[in-house]
Amino acid sequence: MHHRVERYRLHKQDFQISSTHFLRISYNPTTMSQPNFIVFLTDDQGYGDLSCMGATDFHTPHLDQLAASGVRFTDWYANSPVCSPSRAALLTGRYPGNAGVRSILGGHRTTTGLLPEVPTLASALHKHGYATAMFGKWHLGLADGCRPHDHGFNEWFGFLAGCVDYYSHIFYWGMGGGYNPTHDLWENNQEVYRNGQYLTEVITDKAINYIRRMAKSKQPFFLYVPYNAPHYPMHAPPKYLDRFPRLSPDRRIMAAMLSAVDDGVGAIRSELERQGILNNTCIFFQSDNGPSRETRNWLDGRTDPYYGGTSGKLKGHKFSLYEGGIRVPALLSWPGHIPAHQVLSEPAAAMDIFPTFLQAAGVSTTGYEIDGTNILPLVTQKAKSPHREIFWEMDKQTAVRQGQWKLVLNGQLVEGAAPQDAVHLANLQNDMGEQHNLKDEHPEVVAELTKLAQDWRARIETRWQNEWLPRSRGTTTHNAQPGSE
Repeated sequence: MHHRVERYRLHKQDFQISSTHFLRISYNPTTMSQPNFIVFLTDDQGYGDLSCMGATDFHTPHLDQLAASGVRFTDWYANSPVCSPSRAALLTGRYPGNAGVRSILGGHRTTTGLLPEVPTLASALHKHGYATAMFGKWHLGLADGCRPHDHGFNEWFGFLAGCVDYYSHIFYWGMGGGYNPTHDLWENNQEVYRNGQYLTEVITDKAINYIRRMAKSKQPFFLYVPYNAPHYPMHAPPKYLDRFPRLSPDRRIMAAMLSAVDDGVGAIRSELERQGILNNTCIFFQSDNGPSRETRNWLDGRTDPYYGGTSGKLKGHKFSLYEGGIRVPALLSWPGHIPAHQVLSEPAAAMDIFPTFLQAAGVSTTGYEIDGTNILPLVTQKAKSPHREIFWEMDKQTAVRQGQWKLVLNGQLVEGAAPQDAVHLANLQNDMGEQHNLKDEHPEVVAELTKLAQDWRARIETRWQNEWLPRSRGTTTHNAQPGSE
């Protein structure tokens, strides 16, 4: 596929990129100081829940500004349709199964997760002089050895389970499994209390204070800001809710929570500019998976699916390997190094950030097991996607994308339900919503992609049985059941 020429509206101005006006930039890390890196990650934010991605009922002006300053990806993928595996892939550069985290992790304090021998972006950059920090949601294990400081973060603040109350910071969602509610807020591995403080704003404040300190120190830094919004429980202060008085209650709370994130991203970016380090800071933003339909979003005992988030024109949502569960909003900005006003349709994925950031920092990837690929040529030189195929797996579902073709085996629209189709083939160039199953029209494509997907899945399963399961035995709850958090 070729880069798509698109237009989108931002602050009443139209931006357009075309091949005749593409600014060709080559980055040579040996000729300049090491850049800073910031990764923003939202939680359960759908493909259509960003105004520069097509939302018309609410606006995210700061994220729109971030998009205009660099790249907006139309075909960016999370490596899983649920939280923990998606985060593992982003931080390790590996497919979730190769990182040892394949499903949602539990929230008990003995829960294992990402094992310390698996390198992360933080540990890799720390070895090369970077300060590293995380403020927000971890969800990659609570047991000793699996916490952020065990994975290269010099300092961290946030929670370790899958979700907490935004004001009390208590993890309630293990109660169905027989666990008591647990307070879950930490600073550098010490439990802390911020009762009554809205967690999205606390995360932003922590990030801003960190940037101020780092600007004075002159040390390059990697800052990971995984906001928990708009994951349930659906909480937002009135000042955000009041911005959207005409929206339905479910959509209004979603918009309010994302508006708080948008303000936070804007404040952090403004601080970078204030400190004079914006142009030397590479900023990446994505959601961890598609929107949640879980009934617990309602907070009123309702048992019908939640409708607050949207995957836009895509089919599926969180837990599904159809596009709505894995194709997510994604933005990349690095002023002066990556051309602005780009809208790119080449497929790429979260696991690409690890090798891309290391390359940008001038750090060799030799010796690291990595499934992702450096995308700097994609965003600076109009290169094609570095991926011949991208694969996914979730429970009994397996999927692969190859160019315009997307194959889903045992695809589910609703978690726990029977597969909608045993085999589903879509041409995403013509049908991004996967509305038409072309398996009968293109049996040769089905055969090729099925073999690729099944062979890849077999390797994941073999490694899981031989390597990851033996390592996690003897500890408590490694993987929770789907939908448990």
